[in-house]
Formats: sequence, C-alpha cells, structure tokens
Amino acid sequence: MPQEIERKFLVTDTSYRELATSSSHIVQGYICSDKGRTVRIRIRDNKGYLTIKGGSNAAGLSRYEWEQEIDVADAHDLLKLCEPGVIDKVRYLVPSGNHVFEVDEFAGENQGLVIAEVELTAEDEPYTKPAFIGQEVTGNRRYYNSHLRVYPYSIWKNE
Repeated sequence: MPQEIERKFLVTDTSYRELATSSSHIVQGYICSDKGRTVRIRIRDNKGYLTIKGGSNAAGLSRYEWEQEIDVADAHDLLKLCEPGVIDKVRYLVPSGNHVFEVDEFAGENQGLVIAEVELTAEDEPYTKPAFIGQEVTGNRRYYNSHLRVYPYSIWKNE
C-alpha cells in the first residue's frame, strides 16, 4: 500500500526562490474532505491528477496516498464537482542534501502563507533543513490544504 511520509514546516524568508530548480502553478479542489479520507482533483500547470488520501497516523507523519494522472480537461470538469473553496498556489522545488523540499506559496484567501514539505521514506529518516525552514507544523490540521480551503489563512493568521 503506497504511503506518504512527510514533514511540514513554516518558511521564514524568500531565499527558497533563488534555490529552486523549478516552479509550477497548482489549483486544487476536494470532492471529499472527510476526516480520515480526502479525494482531491489537482491541475498542475497543464496536467491533471486525481489523488486519494487516507487518515494520518497519530503523529501526522504518514498516511495512505494514491495518485493518478488524468486528462487535464477531465480535471477541469471534476473541479466543478468539488466542495466549495479552491487552493491556489505556486510550488517551488528546492534540493537540500538527498531530498527535495516542496515550498508552497499560497494565493487567494491563503495569501501570505508559505509552507515547505519534505517527503521521506521512513518517519525517522534524517534530512538536511535549508536555512529558510522555520517552525515544524507536521500533523497540525490547520495547515492541511483541505482545511485551508474551508478555514483560510486570511481568517486566522493574526490569532
């Protein structure tokens, strides 16, 4: 069963932009965002994806994830069936040691939020943190994309 193991961090500055090897625009919606399972439709530049994720473990580090590329026209159609709220972001890929950090700069109602994630092969796998990495927010549902869609950063950033 495919597992996603990742750690998630807030970003402290914009130095990741100069370190990035590529960037892409992502728009995504959720057909289902129940606790313990999500079904996501994503358009990344000119490609479409269908992703199904299970619930996270107690530490929030790992969960089941299945993803399949789909026709981008189908992805546009499926976005119309999604629950209200869309995630809009630019993703930067930043190499660091043996890993690549995915840094998401959010737009729209989540403007100002920047989160970095690193995918691992084991929960205790060592990794090298780039200088722009700040507070770890792994397992904090507030920073899940499915939650940001409903309760965006613009509402709670000053709390």
